[in-house]
Amino acid sequence: MPPEVPTHPLVWVGFVVFILALLALDLGVFHRKAHVVSFREALGWSVAWMTLALAFGIGLIPTRGREDALEFVTGYLIEMSLSMDNVFVIALVFAYFRVPNEYQHRVLFWGILGAMVMRGAMIGTGVVLIHRFHWMLYVFGGFLVFTGLKMMVVDDEGVHPERNPILRLARRFFPVTTEFEGDRFLTRINGRRALTPLALVLLLVETTDLIFALDSIPAIFAVTQKGFIIFTSNVFAMLGLRSLYFLLAGAIAAFRYLKIGLSLVLIFIGARMLLPLVAARVPALAGVTVSTAVSLGVVAVILLISVGVSILMARRDQKSPPTA
Repeated sequence: MPPEVPTHPLVWVGFVVFILALLALDLGVFHRKAHVVSFREALGWSVAWMTLALAFGIGLIPTRGREDALEFVTGYLIEMSLSMDNVFVIALVFAYFRVPNEYQHRVLFWGILGAMVMRGAMIGTGVVLIHRFHWMLYVFGGFLVFTGLKMMVVDDEGVHPERNPILRLARRFFPVTTEFEGDRFLTRINGRRALTPLALVLLLVETTDLIFALDSIPAIFAVTQKGFIIFTSNVFAMLGLRSLYFLLAGAIAAFRYLKIGLSLVLIFIGARMLLPLVAARVPALAGVTVSTAVSLGVVAVILLISVGVSILMARRDQKSPPTA
């Protein structure tokens, strides 16, 4: 793997300021008033965020080189694909709490902003650990293979907010209203500060992303260990998560085989991380490597096949007459 190009602190600051400006424009202008996000609007925003991410990746070629640009695109695709599973869980959370459609974007906005901070801390910790203890890559690889196999054979248990320790702690220290207070997270009951159900939803979305980040962040370390590439690809994937939710939430049932595809992605990425360890013990595999371009192609093919088969099976079920 080529050495990392040093990233000047001003580049980090400039990127963070740029992202914060985009978020301020999003919430302060385009979504200043709570409203139901239509499919057409979600599609437009999805295309816009993906185009922006692609433009950023292309911009890396003259500044950091083709390899960094390819690593960014591969990492972005991995993070976006693994975010799809997160989308389905968020849909279950909104359904459980019966969150009105017009308030969902606000929850996702603040939830994703908090997720960026958490992921930034996790990425920084991961980069330090891998640079100091290279064997951590093998730990991450084994964890991803295990997670992929588990995802393939274990059914979802659904959403159980009553088991969430963060929500239990919040209810212990703050009263919670029984009804939504518009799009507000905080209110007052008898002069005392209280949480609204929307605040509980936000806490649950944050903890859900933290759980999914335990899979997605180790996965990108198989592509690169460059902090700037990992962070920027994660940020762009998170920016597109909101529009991706409104685009896919209504068609969850149509993607029945996507979970299998995501599990195969995790297994492939974990195996790629473990390959040097295995090759050192198996002479037949000595010198075998998997390039970033090959990884990008494999991940893309797995996702396209799983989505394509899901759509074909959904159409077949629609055409099939109901059984007696």
